[in-house]
Amino acid sequence: MNKEELQKIKEYALERHIPIIMDDTLEVIDEILTKKKPEKILEIGTAVGYSAMCFSEYLVQCGRIDTIERDEQRVLEARENIKKVGVEEKIKIYEGDAVEILPTLNEQYDVVFIDAAKGKYPFFLEQALRMLKPDGVILADNILYKGYVMSDYNKHKQRTAVTHLRQYIKEITENPDLETTILEVGDGLAISKRVK
Repeated sequence: MNKEELQKIKEYALERHIPIIMDDTLEVIDEILTKKKPEKILEIGTAVGYSAMCFSEYLVQCGRIDTIERDEQRVLEARENIKKVGVEEKIKIYEGDAVEILPTLNEQYDVVFIDAAKGKYPFFLEQALRMLKPDGVILADNILYKGYVMSDYNKHKQRTAVTHLRQYIKEITENPDLETTILEVGDGLAISKRVK
């Protein structure tokens, strides 16, 4: 893996306000992936491919990341970036809306990373649970959404996202098959381990 190229991609994304995973969130996920040694990771929301490239380091030999992105421009950038970093054999990009693509996948994943449309998190969870291995982990980024999720926030513009994120939290904390921790790193990270 070309770490220099990866660093350049990170700087480029930050300069242009392209949402990428925050360093402190990545540190927590690094620890999880180091222990887990995943064979297959599913990522919902590729953006420019930065997080997928970071995660690819932790895959077992011949492991793979399937990542979904609906923005055409982002898909092109991600493909180019993944080539530059030299990890194209580890990452497969599905182009299109995750709501349409997820039901067509029938793989089993060690880790599912959710970082896409906030209003769709409950649907993403339902699909992730369907494909999660018995001891798998679901990671949901931006779960606290600028602090709105835990406050009395009720502005119309973000109301749908906030409502759905609250629903996601309710489902992961009340599901007896999951053991969930919510950390205040980055913009909030929910870690749900399947225990049954």
